[in-house]
Amino acid sequence: NIRIEEDLVNQLFNSGEKRLARTLWLLARYGTQDEPQKAVPKISQETLAEMVGTTRSRVNFFMNKFKRLGFIDYNDGLKVHNSLLTVV
Repeated sequence: NIRIEEDLVNQLFNSGEKRLARTLWLLARYGTQDEPQKAVPKISQETLAEMVGTTRSRVNFFMNKFKRLGFIDYNDGLKVHNSLLTVV
């Protein structure tokens, strides 16, 4: 399965920051390919940390960085902007 191979390569060779960006992008695109969602379902930083393979404090650091750079917005739920792809 190509997706499993991509996940393994991601886990082995990408930094925590890139793994988080990819995870957020995949969560935001969950659904149909024709109409991807831009909002990420409610998820804790602890759960994201477990998915990414890092600590909650690192996830918090990267989330704040992504917000500061305009890649994400989480005033009314977590929204992922297309510009996040520049990190992946």
